[in-house]
Amino acid sequence: MNYFADKRIVMTLDAGGTNLVFTAIQGQRQITSEIILPSNADNLDKCISSIVSGFEQLKTKLKQPPVAISFAFPGPADYLNGIIGDLPNLPAFRGGVALGPILKNKFELPVYINNDGDLYAYGEAIAGYLPYINNLLEKTGSPKQYKNLLGLTLGTGFGAGIVRDGNLYLGDNSIAAEIWLLRDIISPSTHVEEHVSIRGLRKAYALAAGINFENSPTPLDIFQIASGNKPGNKPAALEAFRQFGKVAGDAISNAITLIDGLVVIGGGLAGASDIFMPFLIDEMNSNYTSPDGRQFRRLAANVYNLEDKDQLDKFLKGAAKEIIIYGTNQKAKYDSEIRIGVGISIIGTSKAIFTGAYAFALKMLDEKLKV
Repeated sequence: MNYFADKRIVMTLDAGGTNLVFTAIQGQRQITSEIILPSNADNLDKCISSIVSGFEQLKTKLKQPPVAISFAFPGPADYLNGIIGDLPNLPAFRGGVALGPILKNKFELPVYINNDGDLYAYGEAIAGYLPYINNLLEKTGSPKQYKNLLGLTLGTGFGAGIVRDGNLYLGDNSIAAEIWLLRDIISPSTHVEEHVSIRGLRKAYALAAGINFENSPTPLDIFQIASGNKPGNKPAALEAFRQFGKVAGDAISNAITLIDGLVVIGGGLAGASDIFMPFLIDEMNSNYTSPDGRQFRRLAANVYNLEDKDQLDKFLKGAAKEIIIYGTNQKAKYDSEIRIGVGISIIGTSKAIFTGAYAFALKMLDEKLKV
């Protein structure tokens, strides 16, 4: 799909517990300034009014009518039908609210709502990390190309999305890729978000430093302490990131076993990848031990840190060669190395989400036209 030259306009929204941020996209570019309104998270009438008002104000800024509304909204939700469930950060939606149909009736436009992790992954697959790596592979003469992607967001929580052969995988209950619910390898009685999140990183630092959680520094401070650029307990900072990387690496390994594709990471905590990525990759390349003591790889694929130039070069090179086609004098290109790459977003989380929202709306509209 190439929507970079598309003239259609889609209105979109970034919904949070505090603010609602509205903008319009055309040709995968933001074409208006942002409109920011309060969420009114605990009052349904005011919240719906803010959402409607935001799109109304946005529409007046456009030189031509929009063709759809498409945006990310927190779950749980029945995204296919546009119904929002019980949201922790937006309590006004308790009991279920048909937000999609409300907006469809108001603006007489198709309305598409998805999870932010899903739209992030979709945007990375269309205009971010997937085409970036495939272009590098093509330039090196590699016959290998990737079609599947696991997109991850690291921040307040641990989010994910799956793109399979160019299509966003949503699941039958709109809950595909809920990676935060995987088991925490360090604390098996709970889920991975207890380590792979802002609070998880701060909690791990506090425990390692022997201080109360309330006195634990911010993730940026912990990163600077671990990097040696700020005074603090450096061993505790490194231990916090070691646990963060190990738990994330274990969860990603479990997920990618079923997906088999590239992995791209975004979100605020992705900025600390220099510290946690080696721990994450080490876990993904670790071994299992059989009952007879024999060790074997936990993943069938070799895992490369694509932020490391040497590893990126090895990943791109692979094991490409030419083999004779039996019974002929012809040759076929063959890359025998099974491998997975893990990298950090090059377009940024917000742009990836907007890109995903825009492309999803146009893809759905185009598919309807074909019927």
